Amino acid sequence: MTKLLLRALAGETLPVPPIWMMRQAGRYLAEYRATRERAGDFLSLCYNPDLAAEVTLQPIRRFGFDAAILFADILLIPQALGLHLAFEAGEGPRLSTVTTEADLARLKPLDTIHDTLSPIYETVRILSRELPRDTTLIGFAGAPWTVATYMIAGRGTPDQGPAHALKSANRPLFEALLHRITEATIEYLSQQVQAGAEVIKIFDSWAGSLEGPDFDAYSLAPARQITEALKARHPGLPVIAFPRGAGTRYEGAHAATGADCVAIDDGVGPEWAAAHVQRDGCVQGNLASRHLVTGGPALVEETRRVVRAFANGPHIFNLGHGITPDASIENVQIMIDTVRGA
Repeated sequence: MTKLLLRALAGETLPVPPIWMMRQAGRYLAEYRATRERAGDFLSLCYNPDLAAEVTLQPIRRFGFDAAILFADILLIPQALGLHLAFEAGEGPRLSTVTTEADLARLKPLDTIHDTLSPIYETVRILSRELPRDTTLIGFAGAPWTVATYMIAGRGTPDQGPAHALKSANRPLFEALLHRITEATIEYLSQQVQAGAEVIKIFDSWAGSLEGPDFDAYSLAPARQITEALKARHPGLPVIAFPRGAGTRYEGAHAATGADCVAIDDGVGPEWAAAHVQRDGCVQGNLASRHLVTGGPALVEETRRVVRAFANGPHIFNLGHGITPDASIENVQIMIDTVRGA
């Protein structure tokens, strides 16, 4: 039988939706924290295929999710392109920046990025061998706009202000950088598929900060370019697009990106999304991650609400954002049992 997640992505309405969580391999799990300590630091964990595969498998062993998502980071592409990357404890990533034509010219050629990223492909190969046969393997990358915001600012920012400023001051440079990231992302994701990834997800975490035509040009259009290139190389490959923060602009995102599934955050109600987004294809989402911290009757009620809202079309149950480190393992199990009707 075809895997449940792949059936939903193909447009099938299932009696029980497949379920997985963004950031399901993470600090809320004691076994993850132990493995990360063994690795030494975050980037060492990303680039150690055995340990990266181990943390990817941990939530599958514990919870039996219907999908595993490759453990990696969206900023590995900037590093592969030649930027310095480090993760400061408690402060997040720090990168060297691209803010001038000279910075752009110093980026490494596309045909060299696999030298850096080859351990990631080995992680995918390990997972394709070791995952349970009914568990789907998801590969991923950050969307070009989101990755660009870090490359321009050198760190995460609350409003992506430096990227917006460069876009306004030097649009040709900004667009050239976005194009370079897009090309690198296509190569990176294609290699993940060749190594065994069955589904690809494109995370545009800061899509919501783009307004008007810029949202179409710099969030939706690059996602479509990546999706079309991957599908041309790998016919039948399912793609999930996640333009987080899109609000009412989630409507029409299937057609605009070419994705088989649109993941939605919890900023829109499931009933609205069922009426305006799911009519065009599979939807993934969208329980608020705070419920896995607070638990109680609201967790069960909201989980049932999401399942009920999307019951008449193809749906993958997930959170509206990643699970947080303070989430309760017990609440995760309650959520899963509620989705599956236990």
